[in-house]
Amino acid sequence: MDTKKVRLTKDKETYLATLYGKALDATAPNPILGDRFAADAVARIDYDFEALKLPSGGSITLPLRARHFDQWTRSFLAEKPASTVLHLGCGLDTRVYRIDPGPEVRWYDVDFPDVIALREKLYPEREGYRRIGASVTDLAWLDAIPGDTPVLVVAEGLFMYLHEKDAAAMLRRVTEQFPSGQVVFDGYSSAMVRMVSRLATVRGARVELVWGIDDPHDLEKQVPKLRLVESIDFLTMPDLVDRLSKSWFSGAIHGLMGRLPSYRKLVRHLRYAF
Repeated sequence: MDTKKVRLTKDKETYLATLYGKALDATAPNPILGDRFAADAVARIDYDFEALKLPSGGSITLPLRARHFDQWTRSFLAEKPASTVLHLGCGLDTRVYRIDPGPEVRWYDVDFPDVIALREKLYPEREGYRRIGASVTDLAWLDAIPGDTPVLVVAEGLFMYLHEKDAAAMLRRVTEQFPSGQVVFDGYSSAMVRMVSRLATVRGARVELVWGIDDPHDLEKQVPKLRLVESIDFLTMPDLVDRLSKSWFSGAIHGLMGRLPSYRKLVRHLRYAF
């Protein structure tokens, strides 16, 4: 692994916000995720991270989101130690190092070639770990992956950027290729997709969200083998509410908003099995 400073071109800046949020958490007095790998990567990238337009509360919401998907990943691997993990739209996330999977796990990080090239500069190789530079919706990348074990598909912060038909086609292929498994991801409601897109435009950020999920059971119709196992309302998770409630007033506001069904459904963490 190269230990020199990594310089980025302008088009790669979009990969940095989630990494920076986790790095900020790693240096906090009471960290949520404690991702030292993210902190080390930020230290090695030649970039003014303070100039990033990190969403408000990003140093709380981003590590909390990642921690929840880490928990689901660890739980799956504890039950099925000989399995395959497909980490889709991995970006610069360091999940494989945080989880440190056992020797029987095949782990694949999948993202666009330029993202994978950047990962190769930042992060070391490890046993049982492969990086694949491809669009997740170009299903040819699945041809080289053996389908002889249970599979966990982790798609954190990805599916809202994909068209529903493309994501469904990819998941149908996965459910046909592997004998069993789970799919975990965060789904935005249609209202959340519109809201984030508008806010991004105001902030001058390049964000194009397209897929809103108002009823998680709709995906079962698109991918017949999938069954919804768990749906967690992210915005009302107790640890998130506690961390974001900086005062009595903000705590009361969060409590009030949490009673609104439309608010609770804005962001959900979804777990399916097949």
